[in-house]
Amino acid sequence: MNLTQDTTTFKGSSLHALVTIALQTICGLFCPFLLAQPAKPQAAYNQAKPSNIIASNIQMMPAISVGAENTADYLTLLKNKRVGIVANPTSRIGNTHLIDSLKTLGINITGVFAPEHGFRGDAENGAHIHNDIDPKTGLKIISLYGKHVKPTADDLKNMDVVVFDIQDVGTRFYTYLTTLHYVMQACSDNNKPLVVLDRPNPNGFYVDGPVLESNLKSMVGVHPIPIVHGMTLGELAKMINGQGWLKDSTSPKRKSCKLTVIPCKNYTHNRSYQLPVSPSPNLPTQNAIYLYPTLCLLEGTPVSMGRGTDKPFECFGAPWLKQGTYSFVPRAIPGKSLNPPYLGDSCHGVLLSNFASEFIVSYKHLYIEWLVMLYQECPDKSKFFNPFFDKLAGTPMLKQQIIQGLKPGEIRDSWQAGIDQFLALRKPYLLYPFDPNIGLN
Repeated sequence: MNLTQDTTTFKGSSLHALVTIALQTICGLFCPFLLAQPAKPQAAYNQAKPSNIIASNIQMMPAISVGAENTADYLTLLKNKRVGIVANPTSRIGNTHLIDSLKTLGINITGVFAPEHGFRGDAENGAHIHNDIDPKTGLKIISLYGKHVKPTADDLKNMDVVVFDIQDVGTRFYTYLTTLHYVMQACSDNNKPLVVLDRPNPNGFYVDGPVLESNLKSMVGVHPIPIVHGMTLGELAKMINGQGWLKDSTSPKRKSCKLTVIPCKNYTHNRSYQLPVSPSPNLPTQNAIYLYPTLCLLEGTPVSMGRGTDKPFECFGAPWLKQGTYSFVPRAIPGKSLNPPYLGDSCHGVLLSNFASEFIVSYKHLYIEWLVMLYQECPDKSKFFNPFFDKLAGTPMLKQQIIQGLKPGEIRDSWQAGIDQFLALRKPYLLYPFDPNIGLN
């Protein structure tokens, strides 16, 4: 079997088809033998068992309550204070936005900061967000994306305390973590306390990828952590403070900020968490969230990961990719992607929706096999990597290793020392149990 097999429906033996794709990707071969012979999973893929994905007793577990819902733990910190809030559509208590809930509880909200995609979450990836007035509440919204990534003293002058409540997806290059970093810096510089209302990490059950090198810091990575860090934003805030990462060349003596983290209840890093609200316009499903850590690396290549379609981050393809029978034509979608790669062109590739829930969750690694395969298939390899790739990877080494023809296992082994150091470094900051042997339950 090769990528020319129909992968659009995945009916019947879907896992068999997907594991076959995985095997031929690792081998880098599209041989006729695989068309006729059933695939036997190699040892590395024996983890892909349904029992490892969702445990049968999941319904018996007490419900997870996110930090925002635990109002008794933080309302006293906000009473009779002027409160600034860093928020987006994920900032909710049940079905009600955090701002509406806090106003009902008598909290004086004096301003709102919006990350990438905006306060209402209707801006496409990378779009510059402008300051505005929220029509529902009349509150001033200050953008923290574009040229203005860090609150200024003037932004904070009418605030006594800042609350941060945004749902993350657990990767170094997802920019909400970068926004948290700059908010912490601003709070430190202006002596403002920060309250982080923690939320679960849907990709918090594993750690993988190279650690960011300091010369590649950018909006898609500011901390020396792996691509998949396995931490919540509350835990990372504690780590950023504790490791002195708020310091930079402009403020080498900057102190930690006055931080309070309101933790989730009944959460562990091995517990499955279905996001109730899409964290950003192009991550509309849980499958997209599971695939995002791997597929986002394709942003640094001439491969589409489905922007401009109804399956963003659930597929990949390109006009030049001959393998695969899943076809899509990227189009302009307001609020999601106005100018996606290959706009109006027919792309050939693979639909990965079932692969996410049936395999990726149990594999517990970035699926760099796809990167290796796509590089090998690209007709002009000199144009496969663009300058953004190294920023996403956090190192030039990954690109070099793929060009040199290293196998995925060899590439992954090269990350292990950095991952081990990170795992030891993060231990004091974890708020929730983590067992690397369990996976997701």
